[in-house]
Amino acid sequence: MIYPSIDKLLNQVGSKFLLVNIVAKRVKEMEEEEYYQLSEYKSSKNIGKALEEVSKGLIHVNDK
Repeated sequence: MIYPSIDKLLNQVGSKFLLVNIVAKRVKEMEEEEYYQLSEYKSSKNIGKALEEVSKGLIHVNDK
């Protein structure tokens, strides 16, 4: 089972396209800067960690 669920994430973000872009940018930041916002993650991979940050509301989206 995937954590967090895609349904919960889409309620926060709005579209799959936007979610993919947000997570891709965050993963790139994690790899370059090695900065993580949570002290403990369920996922071992950066993509899962970025999805967890979105689900916890740590990544905010500007709707312009």
